Amino acid sequence: MSGGLIVHRAGPSLTLQDLGRPGYLGFGLSRGGAADRLALAEGAALLGQGDDLAALEMAGMGGDFEAAQDLRIALTGAPMRAAIDGTRIAWNASHALPQGAKLTIGGAETGSYGYLHVGGGFTAPQQLGSCSAHLASGLGTLVQAGTQLDIAQDHAPGMVNRLLPVNSRFEGGEVRVVPSLQTDFFPESEVARFEETDFKRDAKGSRMGVRLTSDDIGFHSDAGLSVLSEVVVPGDIQITGDGTPFVLLSECQTTGGYPRIASVLPCDLPKVVQASPGASLRFRFISLDEAITAERHATAHRKALRGMLAPLVRSPHDIRDLLAYQLISGVTAGDEL
Repeated sequence: MSGGLIVHRAGPSLTLQDLGRPGYLGFGLSRGGAADRLALAEGAALLGQGDDLAALEMAGMGGDFEAAQDLRIALTGAPMRAAIDGTRIAWNASHALPQGAKLTIGGAETGSYGYLHVGGGFTAPQQLGSCSAHLASGLGTLVQAGTQLDIAQDHAPGMVNRLLPVNSRFEGGEVRVVPSLQTDFFPESEVARFEETDFKRDAKGSRMGVRLTSDDIGFHSDAGLSVLSEVVVPGDIQITGDGTPFVLLSECQTTGGYPRIASVLPCDLPKVVQASPGASLRFRFISLDEAITAERHATAHRKALRGMLAPLVRSPHDIRDLLAYQLISGVTAGDEL
């Protein structure tokens, strides 16, 4: 085999994901794409390329990979234990992966979804303008052991050994929401109780949605049984017949008949996506004006990611060819340290 990245061992849910397929709700297809869209932007910043390129999404666990050509890689999203030829490497960073080198990515140390990016981006046949796997609709498949993933031309081959400081979004916390079109279907007392409740992310979840649990009783809507099936989007919080909240994610259905008590801001949705099973989540209602301001700040943050990069400092003990470097007063001539 020549070129690309060879998958020797695959975790239980490896898929190629890009920004998905917007614009097909009317045809019964949700957007899909990366569960944590911020992780795509972070990987793009580390590799100096666009965030529309496909990455390998790893749900809970990665796998074993081999470079069939010289590659640049970046690791973002939920931190996982990763190593190149047995040497531990940093997360939220970019690295050189020479031809023949073995990359091992283990289970998530915190969070739910990790991402492996490559310089040039992974390529695969596009369906409806995207190569994202949307398993619920039958588009694309899981990446299996024995697969060789093709990679497009890398237009920034010299950019490696960069670190991106990120704020943790993997342990739950406060999530901002706005009222939905059906919030008024719930009594004010139920809406207030929803905002005051400490939820836990259930261990069961998927790219379609996350179930929330709490020690309190379920949430009740007098109009819940008469709700017509309406359009739903990622971030909507549906309350099922037994009063349990579900936060819809990127691969959710396009319509639903359960009442929606609130909608998560897109910029806060990665915090729900990445919350580890059992992590605490609490929801706070904000105004539409506040939500618009928050989204503008999030957009500005994504655009500024490249300016936040820092050199990745490596231990000399981890550099096998240290004598090949020209060291002057402890500073390298290259950017490998």
